Amino acid sequence: MRGYTPGEQPQDRRYVKLNTNENPYPPSPSVARALTRVVGAELRLYPDPTAGALRDAASALYGIPREQILVGNGSDDLLTMLVRACIGPGDRIAYPVPTYSLYDTLAEIQQGEVVRVPFAADFRLPSALADANAKLTIICNPNSPSGTLTPVGELARFAAKTSGLVVVDEAYVDFADETALPLVGRTENVIVLRTLSKSYSLAGVRIGLAFGAASVLGELMKVKDSYNVNRLSIVAAVAALGDQDWMRDNVARIRATRGRLTASLRDLGYEVPDSQTNFVLARKPGVDQEAIYLGCKERGVLVRYFAVDGLRDALRITVGTEEEIDALLAALRSHQSRDHRER
Repeated sequence: MRGYTPGEQPQDRRYVKLNTNENPYPPSPSVARALTRVVGAELRLYPDPTAGALRDAASALYGIPREQILVGNGSDDLLTMLVRACIGPGDRIAYPVPTYSLYDTLAEIQQGEVVRVPFAADFRLPSALADANAKLTIICNPNSPSGTLTPVGELARFAAKTSGLVVVDEAYVDFADETALPLVGRTENVIVLRTLSKSYSLAGVRIGLAFGAASVLGELMKVKDSYNVNRLSIVAAVAALGDQDWMRDNVARIRATRGRLTASLRDLGYEVPDSQTNFVLARKPGVDQEAIYLGCKERGVLVRYFAVDGLRDALRITVGTEEEIDALLAALRSHQSRDHRER
C-alpha cells in the first residue's frame, strides 16, 4: 500500500510555508505559562488515560457532557480509532471526493471497501452519498482541499437517511460560519471531530476532540491506545481552550487575509471557491500547476500541489500573515510575467 503523504516539512526556516495549513500566529501566551508549571517531576508519571481535565474544559466550553467527549492525539488519531472500530475486510466506508487523503490510507489498512462519491463542480454534498449504504461515512466539513462548507441542515438530513455512523470532520470549523456540534445532542449516529492544530495554533501539540453519543465513544475507547495523549499536550490544550479571545482574534486576522488572498488570486486568473477555512483552493481548469508550484518553491514559498487526477490544475494555499501572502503573490506574478515574456 501507499502510505499517507504529508505536506513538505523542511527543517530549515528559509521557506514561507503555506502548504500544511498551520496557523501563522503563535498560540495563547497562557499555553507557555501552563507548560512551564508542569515541566518537572510529574513527567515521570503516566498521563491520565482519559484526559479528564481536558474533557472537563471542553465540556464547559461547548456545553456537551464530558462522557460525550473523547480526546485523541490530533483528530487523525480519532479517525484511526473510528476506522479501526467500524471497518473490517469488505466493510463499506464512504466519503465525497476530493477530500482529505488520510481517509484512503486508514480504509486500506483495514481492507475496507471504499465508496468515493465525486463532488459536483460547486462542491455541494452529492446526493448519491446516501446510497452508499456504508457502515461509516466521513464528511470533511469545511472540506479539504476545497475549503467549502456543507450547511448543517444538509448534514442532519443526510444522517437521518443512513443507519451507519456519520463522522463530520471539523478540523477547520473555527474559520467557518457554522458547526455541526448541535447535531451531537439530537442525532445518535453523528460524531463530530475537532482539532486544536489550526485555530488554536497547536499543530505541534497534537490534540483532537471527538463529540458523540457516550455509547459510541465507549466502543472507541476499546481500540484507543492506552495513553494516547501526553501530559504536556493535555495541559497545553486546557490553557488554549481557556483563552478564547486570543483564538478568535487570530481567526479574525486570518479570515481578513483570506479575503484579500482570494481576490488577488482571482485577479491572477484563478478560480477560487469561497473558503470557510484557513486556506484557499486556486484552480486554472485544465492547466497543470506543477510548474507554478515549483516556481514558487524556487522563490522560497511552499504551497501544496496534488499530483493526482482531478487536482493537478489546482494549488492549495494556506492563509499566512500579510507579509507571507505578499511573498506568495510576488512569486505568482513573477512566474506569470515570465510566461508572458516567453510567449
